[in-house]
Amino acid sequence: MRKADWKKKIIAQTQGVGTYRKEFLPAIDALAGLLEQRDRTHAEFTASGGKSVIEYTNKNGSTNKIKNPLLTQWVELNQASLAYWRDLGLTPSGLRKIDENLLKPQKAKSALAEALKDLGS
Repeated sequence: MRKADWKKKIIAQTQGVGTYRKEFLPAIDALAGLLEQRDRTHAEFTASGGKSVIEYTNKNGSTNKIKNPLLTQWVELNQASLAYWRDLGLTPSGLRKIDENLLKPQKAKSALAEALKDLGS
């Protein structure tokens, strides 16, 4: 997905959970960039055969098996993205840190309670 599409999606998600603030736009932009790169890396990993271990020939001519660098990069991008998701309140723990009250079920107020409240003011 393109960065602009990710940015729209992240903004919609933060609005959905009630954590959107215009001050968060730099973080949203950074996360969108990470996710675009993560998607490109995953596509490249898949196109290369999706093997977690590959053969690598070093400068001395020795061939060894190593963890696929594309897989390593994809995992690192996921971890970096998760940190931004937490900061933006897009994980349960991140949302709890921003506002504990957003996770509590909202009680419906009765019409009688609202009327009594208005009378008291």
